[in-house]
Amino acid sequence: MFQGSIVALVTPMSADGQIDWPCLHNLVEWHLQEGTNAIVAVGTTGESATLSVDEHCKVIKCTVDIVAKSIPVIAGTGANCTREAIELTQIAKDLGADAGLSVTPYYNKPTQEGLFLHHKAIAEAVDLPQVLYNVPGRTACDMQAETVRRLSKVNNIIGIKEATGDVERGRLIRQLCDDDFALWSGDDETFIDLMAVGAIGNISVTANIAPKQMSDICKMAMAGNIAAAKAANVSLMDVHEHLFCEANPIAVKWALEQMGKIPAGIRLPLTPLSAVYHSPVKLALQTAGLIK
Repeated sequence: MFQGSIVALVTPMSADGQIDWPCLHNLVEWHLQEGTNAIVAVGTTGESATLSVDEHCKVIKCTVDIVAKSIPVIAGTGANCTREAIELTQIAKDLGADAGLSVTPYYNKPTQEGLFLHHKAIAEAVDLPQVLYNVPGRTACDMQAETVRRLSKVNNIIGIKEATGDVERGRLIRQLCDDDFALWSGDDETFIDLMAVGAIGNISVTANIAPKQMSDICKMAMAGNIAAAKAANVSLMDVHEHLFCEANPIAVKWALEQMGKIPAGIRLPLTPLSAVYHSPVKLALQTAGLIK
């Protein structure tokens, strides 16, 4: 099972929006050195919505090849078309990913029954562990706890990334589902609280810029040392908040650029971080000791 700090990795790009492959290689190597426990490739933070299918596949393959099975790679495979999600999941399996991360279909607003049948169809079509992903703030679609319970009984569906920031929702999912169905936080501001009620890790944006700190904090939380985890997380709280001052991954890519880790590239319709946010984001990074 995928436990601990799981980075939702950015896709580095040059100023003209082309993928920077050497930079991606360096980022993955850095995460291996810093103790990141698993990597999500081409999720929301990886700008999956603006990558072509060919680019999507190449990023997965590149990440899998660099990691070389030293830690798990979870590939973003979600779509608002069930057939497309099945195709992406099959590709991820063929490329050697350890699981697929399947977001609830966005824009078309399926019913709870539609969500159940969508994810069930993917799991039955491709023999690859599937992680459900609920992030209604981006998808306008909220998978309810009862639907999660039903899907938890489907072979190949191994858990859910719950990104509502609602700890009580996570607690209910933990109560409704068997122990072998995993719960991961998808919200950096509340991840320790969710781990305190049964989540086994955090799929994180902040881990892009503070991989060792996030890994260490997750280890404390997994060991039951919640108070110590919260104490260690204090210096990152402003970072968690300010990385979402504009739509993710705008701020985290700017932060990584300030750290010298990636160039300034991002793809339309996303734009570089607005100047009004430069000072507060920089201050949060300085307070956390991430830049001088």
